[in-house]
Amino acid sequence: MSAPTSPGPLPDLTRPDVGAALFSTWSVGTPERQRAAVDAIAAAWDSRPWPAPELLSYNLYAGTDGDTLMHHSQWADEAAYHAFFRTQRQQRNDAIDSAVPDIERLGLAYYRHYRGFRAPAAAHDETTDPGLFVVVEIDFNDSDPQVRRSWVDLVIEALESEPDPGLISADFHLIADGERHLSTDRARVLNYARWTDVEAYQAALAADGPRGGGSSAWDRVLDFPGRVGASSRSYRFRRSFVRPSAS
Repeated sequence: MSAPTSPGPLPDLTRPDVGAALFSTWSVGTPERQRAAVDAIAAAWDSRPWPAPELLSYNLYAGTDGDTLMHHSQWADEAAYHAFFRTQRQQRNDAIDSAVPDIERLGLAYYRHYRGFRAPAAAHDETTDPGLFVVVEIDFNDSDPQVRRSWVDLVIEALESEPDPGLISADFHLIADGERHLSTDRARVLNYARWTDVEAYQAALAADGPRGGGSSAWDRVLDFPGRVGASSRSYRFRRSFVRPSAS
């Protein structure tokens, strides 16, 4: 039996050369099919040349639900992704579908990174290996992007005043107006959060969010006008595929 392939480096969500961050979700049905899909995706990417210099990284996560997969790709610009979509994406998906039929593709959206929070250096550093990734999509009923920016600013203010000991980082993305096939919702924020472990995240949920209790800052976050709902999924990192260095 061959040695397992290294999962590769975690993506840097703050890198300045990322013009488009794409997140998509697949449903595969069972933990066995989830593992098989990860292997099929790795085979489809490892066996082909890197698709475009504008693709900076492609990262794959497996949902703790045993069903979903999340794909996160970092592109220099949206136009390069659409060129890939027209010329190479279907070939890779066909190879994956031949190994794991009947994958349900739940949607793809295009974001830009806005702001991030990092836990105090005394507690964590960037090399800390997260035990859990949680992606939260927050919906608003106001299409003005400034509404979403103001909400993110308020969340970061609350995190800075009352950091949760289990939260390593949180990176907030604003949804962008992509081409039609992306079916983007213009009033959404995506939070990509790294947690030390499942237990720390569950403790935060039990406390109704990462707060110490009785915080006016967190009350303002939850009662923010225009915020109409949120959904979340939890993941573990499985693979990264990174643009080869220029020779």
